Formats: sequence, structure tokens, C-alpha cells
Amino acid sequence: MGKAADLSEFHKGQIVMARRLGTSITETAQLVGCSRSAVVSIHAKWINDGETSSRRQGVGRPRVIKEKGPRRLSRLVKQNRRQTVAQLTAQYNANPSASVSEHTVHRTLLDMVLCSRRPTRVPLLTKRHRQLHLQWAREH
Repeated sequence: MGKAADLSEFHKGQIVMARRLGTSITETAQLVGCSRSAVVSIHAKWINDGETSSRRQGVGRPRVIKEKGPRRLSRLVKQNRRQTVAQLTAQYNANPSASVSEHTVHRTLLDMVLCSRRPTRVPLLTKRHRQLHLQWAREH
């Protein structure tokens, strides 16, 4: 587990039960796949409070584009794929409850892996290329 990731309730329950069964801190940490300090703090919280859940709030500013926003935005993109971010923002903000910036729309599109690209121009295969390709394939 990474440092920033919280343990799931299932893993916290595993820690509590393993410690109640007499498993050592190191063995419990290996079993769950977390650090020894996490095992100690979760077990101590369970002993003191009788629960392991944390009421930790999210950090930072609340998101402007909520749960259904990305779906709506992807629908707008699929209607016309050649629209610019400014045009998409104007369409998104046509709804009276929405007011987002172009930067927010652009960032959301990048998170959804809907990014702009230009296909590379490549020369087409000539008759000679096809003959050589077929000849090579037959040899190999």
C-alpha cells in the first residue's frame, strides 16, 4: 500500500482480528500488505474507540464538475468531435446550474483521456512497396 492510500474497512478488520488472535505486528503487516505503524495505529484506535473507521474529510476545494458532469461532457464531445474547448465550455455552461472555466473543462477531458491529436501524415504504399512486402513475407 502507498503512503497516501487509506486502508479499506476490510483490511482494517483483518488487522484487528489478526491482532486479537495473537499474531505479531510484523506478521499482521505482511498479511495485510501495509506498514507496521499502520497496524499499530489501527489496533490502538480499535482498542481506544472500539471502531476503526476514520471520519477524515477530503482535502482541497470541492470539485465544480460533480459525478454526472463528465458523462454530460463526454456526450457533448461525441456530438461533434471537432469542437474546441471554448465551444464545449459554452455548451456546458448553457445549463443554468453550471458555470465552469475552460481550464476546468480541459482538465476534465484530459482525466477522461479525451485529448486532441492530429494524425500523422504518412505516404501511402506504392505498388512496388506491396510487391516487396509480399516477396519478403513469402521468403520468411
